[in-house]
Amino acid sequence: MILSRVKPAAVGEEIPVNKKIKEKKSPLVEDFLVQRDYLGAITLLEFQRNVGERGEDADLWLAYCAFHLGDYKRAMEEYKALTDKPDCRPDVWVYLACTLFFLGLYKEAEEASCKAPKCQLQNRLLFHLAHKFNDEKQLMGFHQELEDVTEDQLSLASIHYMRSHYQEAIDIYKRILLQNRDFLALNVYVALCYYKLDYYDVSQEVLAVYLQSVPDSTIALNLKACNHFRLYNGKAAETELKNLIDISSSSFEFAKELIRHNLVVFRSGEGALQVLPALIDVITEARLNLVIYYLRQVHMCCNLSLTFFQEYILKGVVNAALGQEMGSRDHLKIAQQFFQLVGGSASECDTIPGRQCMASCFFLLRQFEDVLIYLNSVKSYFYNDDAFNFNYAQAKAAVGNYREAEEIFLLIQNDKNKSDYVYLSWLARCYIMNQKARLAWELYMKMETSAESFSLLQLIANDCYKMGQFYYSAKAFDVLERLDPNPEYWEGKRGACVGIFQLILASREPREALREVLPLLRHTGNPQVEYIIRILKKWAKDNRVSL
Repeated sequence: MILSRVKPAAVGEEIPVNKKIKEKKSPLVEDFLVQRDYLGAITLLEFQRNVGERGEDADLWLAYCAFHLGDYKRAMEEYKALTDKPDCRPDVWVYLACTLFFLGLYKEAEEASCKAPKCQLQNRLLFHLAHKFNDEKQLMGFHQELEDVTEDQLSLASIHYMRSHYQEAIDIYKRILLQNRDFLALNVYVALCYYKLDYYDVSQEVLAVYLQSVPDSTIALNLKACNHFRLYNGKAAETELKNLIDISSSSFEFAKELIRHNLVVFRSGEGALQVLPALIDVITEARLNLVIYYLRQVHMCCNLSLTFFQEYILKGVVNAALGQEMGSRDHLKIAQQFFQLVGGSASECDTIPGRQCMASCFFLLRQFEDVLIYLNSVKSYFYNDDAFNFNYAQAKAAVGNYREAEEIFLLIQNDKNKSDYVYLSWLARCYIMNQKARLAWELYMKMETSAESFSLLQLIANDCYKMGQFYYSAKAFDVLERLDPNPEYWEGKRGACVGIFQLILASREPREALREVLPLLRHTGNPQVEYIIRILKKWAKDNRVSL
């Protein structure tokens, strides 16, 4: 979700520069390029241009460095200036097309590439353009033109990646790595694919291989931060991002937007409205994260184009929220279908989001045993996740495992969740079922008087009665009767008070508990009260219990 600008070998490993240029370039420029210091190379080339020491093909090298620095607009301007010259080399057109591709000007990129002589770089570019245009026929045609060479195979792996075929991309990258051990950057691509498959720990291990050799890599450090976000929390991810921020401020301009975007995600949406809208057309996930932000603010959005599985998931979440809020079975059914579509798909069924979707599907179907099968398989990834624990605890309680449900409910830290009636009612029920009725009563006592507190009182009264915890049942029915003189509440209180008396007779409650019963009974105007009180008093007198 948050690695939007990282697209492995989107057109090829680099824009080819012919051997003649390499032979002519300044050794100093070469030193900068070996160190991947494209800003330093540009500075030197511009200095040589200003003092009249322009070397052969210096303009080509300027464009090349600007491209690799991520300054595609500057690269485009340099290449365009070259194409305006009468002696322009024909292959410059395909380089220009590559810069237009990265600027999102796909139609212009296609037009420019067609002016270049036929070559493998042109075919790779057209291959990617066909993907952008959703032209399957053209895509397959250019696919057939790919050769078994590194650049073409990297391009194919990139298409697999962008079509969510992550395992196929991993297979290609690993095969190339076996043949070329010094292609260390491929470890980043493999790590990115594992990230997309939710194997964050595996992604970290693969990424470490590259970072040992290139510890200041912008893409690698960003991916490491994202893995930390998934494995731990936003603070851990932000800590990892600090080094990247220092690097990006100096030379890696293209990373600034990515960092700003990811910091919003790491900080749970803080600054979303200031950052994300401007990045919608720059970073793919910015639109989705902005939608998630609005969803969290209870703004509903239903008109999404369903292109990625994340959007199917979001559509399911929106319909589930609407269905629950409006009591709409139609919305809940639609949500269940979207969750099942994602969770049952071949590419997502073994991913963490896929399993969560199947759990959500069964949750809506109220098949909680099945819910737990899927949540149990991913719980190790969400130990401190309040949203996950909320759903997990509800499922545990729904199948009668109240002891574990209570423990999981108590792991939740978010104050908003802890004040939610669903949380309070489920936790109260767990307390009662675990013979801790006093704690359930304390939950009620902390609530303000409202319709929700009245509902919680009803739950305590009935559940305590069912579990033989008659004292707190009687107290709850007493309050209910005073709030609403319904005969049913008197009957409940009468039964609970008699239940306390039975427990005293069975020596399961202390005799002194009788003192608590009489005031509860006296709060009722029902004529049966005097008869019950008379019996209780007589027993107390006979057994020398002071009332």
